[in-house]
Amino acid sequence: MTVQVVTGTGTEIGKTVVTAALAAAALAAGRSVAVLKPAQTGLRPGERGDADEVARLAGPVTAAELARFPDPLAPATAARRAGAAPVSPEEVADAAAKLATEHDLVLVEGAGGLLVRFDERGSTLAEAARLLAAPLLVVVPAALGTLNATALTAEAARARGLELTGTVIGGWPEQPGLAERCNTEDLTEAAGAPLLGALPWGAGSLSPKAFRAAAPKWLAPELYGRWDAAGFRETWAAG
Repeated sequence: MTVQVVTGTGTEIGKTVVTAALAAAALAAGRSVAVLKPAQTGLRPGERGDADEVARLAGPVTAAELARFPDPLAPATAARRAGAAPVSPEEVADAAAKLATEHDLVLVEGAGGLLVRFDERGSTLAEAARLLAAPLLVVVPAALGTLNATALTAEAARARGLELTGTVIGGWPEQPGLAERCNTEDLTEAAGAPLLGALPWGAGSLSPKAFRAAAPKWLAPELYGRWDAAGFRETWAAG
């Protein structure tokens, strides 16, 4: 794994915290890590962005951001409203490829979901992933409704010739209901790819020290961790 693209089935579902957990686990395994945020929206200059948050939680990673737009909108819309040039998939691919020459792992965290528009041509994160020949890690919610969104994301990815590494639940509740517990089984079928981890709800509020110590427990060995899918499902068996 050299470049890993992190996307999700929507916004505010834990992509940044999952990216941080993957970075922390990789660092603990002795890998050098870079995190690239192609388009940061909803923040002004000087405010901490998603790449900065990954670095705060995970530790010594190289944090990079290609563009920032103040409105909390899709990158194409935010760029247009700011009167700024949008980010192109080619720019994303070039930046990630350069980082990959200097790091063992490059994590590219998208904005929103896979098909959110980057520019007026309709380019998306999927095009950047295709140019990089990089697999997708899809961050998903645990609750009711996740299966349809996960299946649609997986279908859109495969229609574009992209490989899925798997899915990670961005926020697992302390007291999961029937839907969440059943989804630990059904997400694999919906994605056509393995469930590779689950972060506890509120993981991003932990201290950096506690976050880094716990991150490998939340992710499967494929993601530098020691999380066990079978054991997790047994713990939360739907009954």
